[in-house]
Amino acid sequence: MQKLTSQSEWINRAREVLPAAGFGNFDPGIMIARGEGSHVWDEDGVEYIDYLIGSGPMLLGHGHAEVMEAVLEQLPKGMTFFANNARGVELAEAIVDAVPCCEQVRFVASGGEADMYAIRLARAFTGRDKILKFEGGYHGMSAEAQMSLAPTTRVNFPQAVPDSAGIPKGVADQMLIAPFNDLAAVENLLSEHSDVAAIMVEPLQRIIPAMPGFLQGLRDLCAKHQVLLIFDEIVTGFRLAYGGAQERYGVVPDIVTLGKIIGGGFPLAALGASAEIMAHFDKSIVGNDKWLMQLGTLSGNPVAAVAGLKTMEVLRRPGAYDQLRMTGKALQDMQSNALRQAGIAHQICGDETLFDIFFTGNNCRDYRSARHDDPARNTTYNATLRANGIFKSPGKMYPSLAINQNDLDQTHTAVLAAVKSITPATISNPSLRTRKKSSGI
Repeated sequence: MQKLTSQSEWINRAREVLPAAGFGNFDPGIMIARGEGSHVWDEDGVEYIDYLIGSGPMLLGHGHAEVMEAVLEQLPKGMTFFANNARGVELAEAIVDAVPCCEQVRFVASGGEADMYAIRLARAFTGRDKILKFEGGYHGMSAEAQMSLAPTTRVNFPQAVPDSAGIPKGVADQMLIAPFNDLAAVENLLSEHSDVAAIMVEPLQRIIPAMPGFLQGLRDLCAKHQVLLIFDEIVTGFRLAYGGAQERYGVVPDIVTLGKIIGGGFPLAALGASAEIMAHFDKSIVGNDKWLMQLGTLSGNPVAAVAGLKTMEVLRRPGAYDQLRMTGKALQDMQSNALRQAGIAHQICGDETLFDIFFTGNNCRDYRSARHDDPARNTTYNATLRANGIFKSPGKMYPSLAINQNDLDQTHTAVLAAVKSITPATISNPSLRTRKKSSGI
């Protein structure tokens, strides 16, 4: 078979066998061939500084030497067993030691699975059916999670809007939707609905931070109404801090979902809670009626487990999170300073460990307010970054521990070009601005 070497040929091949020419995750117009450290290369050999990092898992960078050594040591011993293995037990112990709400965990292969089982676990434990989530919150691909993730039509709260075809209409009846950062709205819903099993929330919703007191307010309302609080920490777990958002913000949920970093770049995720709640996975304790069936071919995969264990070991070392936050702050400042000097309204939204820019002068506090005044400006900005060697999603920038000063310097050069690409002529050309002013325009 003839070897295809150009990116365009691979893209044409993908169009034949993949719907929309892709895996459904990212821009199908680029094919990544390999990654090393903080960089990736496409199939044409074009090099980029990687701020996508696999949508979050590669916090240490690509091909970290110690993670690779752990994986290569495990591979000859077996790749998967569909049975308990010691490495998976060790990973469970490490998670329980790190995450405040966890006394026990169950492994799955993806964050979406973890979120789906967390919802089901809350229903099993409480005997209630309804789930309250926040508009714009991302919790995977289950039918419940695909309610009001990215609605294009505004409806009155708490009506749920399906984001996908193929979801039965009855699912919407079991979902209550609230605006993020609005405790009053949540309190009203809990007062009106006595059949809520859980509130599910991203402690950092996509990149929108919780306002001071919001997460603790949710914790208090859940206690008052005997509702479980689920933190979706697929993204924030082991990123905001070693103990995740629970450590960073000092609020402990009843159930947590974890993914991305705990697999060290391999498919692995988990959900965890107290032993009392997790007992619903044990038929011998709760009986047939309350037992929650859960199994998966690759759950607790030993290769993923050793990669996660080594990644977590590196993150425990002194200074790791300080370095990550310093890198993130440098990336925030270089963009904000350049945009401010160009007179472009913007908001840096998120945490130093995960953030992006909204081109707006408005405060970004929920799904409806966190948007660009002119989406085309964001498109141009990100396209220019890509053209100048920066690989990121259009809505997130993930710093990693692999980023070095040379990367930051190159990123700064790309940022200046991106800012120039969206700077109005009247700002970028002072002499033009003077002429227009003197002519009365």
